[in-house]
Formats: sequence, structure tokens, C-alpha cells
Amino acid sequence: MTSLKLTNGDCLVIATHNKGKVREFEDLCAPLGVSVVSSAALGLPEPEETGTTFAENARLKAVATAVATGKIALGDDSGLAVDALDGAPGIYSARWAGEPRDFGAAMRRVEAELAARGATAPEARRAQFVCVLCLANPAGEVQFFEGTVAGHLVWPPRGTNGFGFDPMFVADGRDITFGEMDPAAKHAISHRANAFAAFKAALASPR
Repeated sequence: MTSLKLTNGDCLVIATHNKGKVREFEDLCAPLGVSVVSSAALGLPEPEETGTTFAENARLKAVATAVATGKIALGDDSGLAVDALDGAPGIYSARWAGEPRDFGAAMRRVEAELAARGATAPEARRAQFVCVLCLANPAGEVQFFEGTVAGHLVWPPRGTNGFGFDPMFVADGRDITFGEMDPAAKHAISHRANAFAAFKAALASPR
């Protein structure tokens, strides 16, 4: 049985073409002694995301990358789920940004749809970021890790750090957006960091 275990000095292939995600995973993996390379850097195409859940899409990306490289790969599917929009954009978060990716336009679309529903007060603008990680090996074995962070949306967007919908998301207990936060502070509380904490704990556990 092929192992999903990673050890110090290993290289983990991140199944993404998103440079922002790659930077976050580089920061998160550094303390583990695990280096990171993206599927984009290896010239791999992005598999079509045909799943209907974050977990399904994360698995599609991880398995395709692991099979193509012969290495352990980590797939990530994440997005913004807005309560007043019935969970949209959800798994379609990146697609709301179109091609080429324009998250400024995606944020304007979210704001327009919230305004159309009269969701102007903070309590009517509740949202959460969701992240599901899938670790896969070339044999197709997988393991999932999930993380979320709850908060509310603001307008206009604030800050130039982060990526995606970060400039309009304020996590509970904070008064600045993810786009205004120092990356290290964001990494400590983000949905991706929460999912990664579960991933890290699994790596540390004996198998």
C-alpha cells in the first residue's frame, strides 16, 4: 500500500495555478521541512472541476496531479459562501471572477447581489470561507482535511494583501479585512490555515 506520509525534506506538489495559494502553502509548509512546487510550475494543465462539492473538486485536482507527477499531491478547493446568497458563490467562487481572473469584478457582483436583496447591515452579510484539502498519492489513495472561518462582508473592499475575496471579508472578532491583515496574521486564522492544521496533525500522527 502506497503511503500518504510526508517527511522532512520531501517535496509536495500543490495542485493549483493560483499564485496566491502557492505563496500561502509555501509559508504553511516551511515549518514542516516540506518544500512546495505547484502544478503550474510543472507545466500541468488544470483538470476540469466537475464536482458538486469542495471535497469532490479537491480530490479531482489532487489525484490528477499525483498520477501525472508520480508524487504525493495536495489539492485545494475553497471559496466564499454567503448566507444571503444561499451559499453562493461557493464552489464557483473562482468562476465568478471569469477568465482571465478578475476578482474585482467578482466582488462587485457579490455586492450587487447583496444590494439587490437588501442585505446592507453586517448581520445580513454573514459569510464564511471554506477550504477542503485533499492529499493524494499516485495510487489514488486520498485523505481530506476541512477548515472554515466565519465573518461578514464589507463594501468597498479594503486592503491589497491576500487574494480573491479577501478585501471584503472581515473575520469574526476582527475589525480589518483579510486584505488589510498581515499575511502571518491571516495564516493564523484563515480557512486554509484551519484545514492545514488538521493536515499537519495528520502528518505528525503515527501511521
